[in-house]
Amino acid sequence: MLNILVIGNGQCGNRILDAINKEAFGGKSKFAKFYSQQKYKSNVETIAINTAMNDLKEMRFTKAKDRVHIPHLHGVGANRNVGKQVFEENKANIMRQIEERGNFDIGFVITSASGGTGSSFTPPLIEELKKSYDFPIYAVVVLPFREEGTLYLQNAAFCLKDIRDSGVDGIILADNQFLKQIGGDVQSAYNSINDMIAKRILFLIDALDSEMMMVTDLGDFKTVMSGGAGLATIGFYEADKGTPIKSAIQKALSPSGLLFSTDVYKEGSRAMIIIKGDKSYLSIDEISTEVEKLSSSVGHVFKGIIVRKGETPQVLAVLTLEVAEELENLYSVAVDAIHQEREKKTRITEQKGVDRAFSQIDGLEPDY
Repeated sequence: MLNILVIGNGQCGNRILDAINKEAFGGKSKFAKFYSQQKYKSNVETIAINTAMNDLKEMRFTKAKDRVHIPHLHGVGANRNVGKQVFEENKANIMRQIEERGNFDIGFVITSASGGTGSSFTPPLIEELKKSYDFPIYAVVVLPFREEGTLYLQNAAFCLKDIRDSGVDGIILADNQFLKQIGGDVQSAYNSINDMIAKRILFLIDALDSEMMMVTDLGDFKTVMSGGAGLATIGFYEADKGTPIKSAIQKALSPSGLLFSTDVYKEGSRAMIIIKGDKSYLSIDEISTEVEKLSSSVGHVFKGIIVRKGETPQVLAVLTLEVAEELENLYSVAVDAIHQEREKKTRITEQKGVDRAFSQIDGLEPDY
């Protein structure tokens, strides 16, 4: 049995963590905070960290004891400098909360790159975890919609770089911009994105602790994640009855199945494919053909098969990236955002238009 730590930092990380616990508790929200039994094979400890109490209160499926409030007004206002200082002031308490949960084989830290608490807390938290423990830590990082504004874009650029420099063992990318193809109203779209990410993380957690044919395990996952540029994404597809397994694999690797925009055959470095379903779907010829096609492009592909009687095929693909064109595009937009903010401050300083307006009444008093 694996011991797994999952931390959700900030509003985005909290909501994805809550979506994970929704599945783990069977979706029974009313009494979730009182439940003691989760539907994991592994021993999974979850912790939600936030400076905003309201965000923690909105969590419906995460136990009260697993919600850690870091007092600082009502959040850090998307200011990463403030967030870093707040983390330093509360570091001992945060690390104590983790230490009390025991020892772990693997840890995941889930965050948005663009906000305040999650964006600023995650890099120093990973640094502290790497100093204190020897288990691998992986960051699941959600990138912003490009229209969310200059502050969020520059936060994302610096946060992602800081995480990469933190000693993290790998970064799994999800991109709101790419996932907005889901459509619908804003709340439904965000909920769908959270559920998509949660479903992939849960599948991975389940698979790493399952008996398999053509086994993949935690060691293989570490090897995959150590490849490429330290960046990865996850693909997933759940097939309908009668869908050939080759189609399920293709869809898991297609843009609609991925969390981040990439051509896996051009930008991939290593891969792990885990297939679950009834044996009637698991054609060895079809599986071998699709895996060979991928391995001829990316190099090594680990594959694992979980036989589950009566289940239609589900395919999870973990893919590390050698290059990431979409990430380069994000940084170009972020650089423009940084310059835009600097130019705005310069204009305000130089023009002092408001100061001139106020100066016109210097020395005067109102006359009633």
